[in-house]
Amino acid sequence: MRAWSVPRSAPVDEHPLELTERPVPGPAPDEILVRVRVCGVCRTDLHLVEGDLTPRRPGVVPGHQVVGVVERAGAATDRFAVGDRVGIAWLRRTCGSCQWCRRGAENLCPASAYTGWDADGGFAEYAVVPAAFAYRVPEAYDDVHAAPLLCAGIIGYRALRRAALPPGGRLGIYGFGSSAHITAQIALAQGAELYVMTRGEGNRRLAAEVGATWVGGEDERPPVPLSSAIVFAPAGPLVPVALEALDRSGTLALAGIHMSDVPSLDYERHLFYERDLRTVTSNTRRDGEELLRLAARLGVRVHATTYPFAETDRALADLAAGRLSGSAVVTMPWSSAC
Repeated sequence: MRAWSVPRSAPVDEHPLELTERPVPGPAPDEILVRVRVCGVCRTDLHLVEGDLTPRRPGVVPGHQVVGVVERAGAATDRFAVGDRVGIAWLRRTCGSCQWCRRGAENLCPASAYTGWDADGGFAEYAVVPAAFAYRVPEAYDDVHAAPLLCAGIIGYRALRRAALPPGGRLGIYGFGSSAHITAQIALAQGAELYVMTRGEGNRRLAAEVGATWVGGEDERPPVPLSSAIVFAPAGPLVPVALEALDRSGTLALAGIHMSDVPSLDYERHLFYERDLRTVTSNTRRDGEELLRLAARLGVRVHATTYPFAETDRALADLAAGRLSGSAVVTMPWSSAC
């Protein structure tokens, strides 16, 4: 099979991704083998390729927003049948027995493993995944528009919950890419008022299109105090900017797995009046199931740009250069999107 791997980390304009030939992997007893139809492109993939995240195995295949069809199931699982459409997401495996797993916080499991980081992911023609960590894909979405829900959607949903937005509150979003445009629609459907701070005309147009009350530059002050905010951009200097925009008792959630250094904070300007600062670490499977059901019920629209599998490296380059709005999705030659 063909697969894009990371033999070395380097800036994406140096073309560190390498298209290779590999054997089709065989599923372990608790795994399923998936023939990949599409795979969403996530900023986490870019962090991995460029070395912001250190690869945990040499030559790993990135990609963790996979939609495909079950080709074969391991002997110890009957959760899916051959031919079922499934999704593969970032969280790949947990121990199931530590204090975090036992209390429903499996995203904090010290033994957790991740698709496209600890094990090969979906920038390939085939991928394997533990059946217990695969998802059933809502029928309301075709392959291309389902793929971004599997990370951008799930992580955005968890970030929204971590932001503790009160009913009818004012939500600020910093950075308006793949995850943010999905999260914004969920917040609006729940009665929020949306304020977006982002760079790039395409992102600003998309924010206005989904229903933002106000759209400005990434470091602009919104015209009203915010009840809650989420920073999606991997830019540490936005943290004090967002904290200062919060109203009293407001909450800021940081949604990324990687962020540049956060500047020093002034206690009175940024944290006093019981403002809260929270981070987001991966997700639980429950988060994923809830998001997929909610997105289908609310009719969340995913804005996607497709790239043929042979141009996966171009998709990452466009993401790095800010040439995309919404989500990027790589399609296989046998995908209905081609």
